[in-house]
Amino acid sequence: MSLWVLVLATAAGCYLLKLAGYLVPARVLEHPQVRRVVELLPVALLAALVVVEAVADGSHWSFDAPRLLGFGAGAVAVWRRMPFLVVVVAAAAVAAVLRLAF
Repeated sequence: MSLWVLVLATAAGCYLLKLAGYLVPARVLEHPQVRRVVELLPVALLAALVVVEAVADGSHWSFDAPRLLGFGAGAVAVWRRMPFLVVVVAAAAVAAVLRLAF
């Protein structure tokens, strides 16, 4: 199977999943448990993505100092309730400076 076939199939699947979200009746989304899951699922997925990007390199674990300290700097910025752009720039700057140093 070609890479482009996989890319197009994934794009079509994402589109159909988004379309299915519009077809869910409003009464289903008004249920408190469903609403809670819908609100927390994007946060959980984003957190998982950030952690995987911080400690994985391809298909294996990679615990190097610049990545982990950049992740830590971003975590501290989030803890201090900094704006999202400041969080990203702080994490990237710490990781970049440490990569230059090591």
